[in-house]
Amino acid sequence: MSIHPRGLDFLRDVDMRLTVELGRTQMKLKDVLSLGPESLVVLDRLTDELLDVLVNGKPIARGEVVSHNGRFGLRIVEIVGHEGEAEDGALAPPLTDGEEGRA
Repeated sequence: MSIHPRGLDFLRDVDMRLTVELGRTQMKLKDVLSLGPESLVVLDRLTDELLDVLVNGKPIARGEVVSHNGRFGLRIVEIVGHEGEAEDGALAPPLTDGEEGRA
């Protein structure tokens, strides 16, 4: 099997889902059902922490929120290393069953 002379350039037009994760929490169903306007859900991330950038659910980078022409944007600060960790720290771990949700 041979690779096309252009390498992997033919993949450049493949659509990918890019997600920026602001934070997580775990809640009981009764608390989710009681959410409404003016409800506050406290997430597991501090306001000065970098946000996780995921492509198709896989972490690729971390960044910070910026404003650009009246819209939210994201400035990439770190690129994830080969083993799923950022070059100077790990991405936020998923919540475990024992962690309390906050609302």
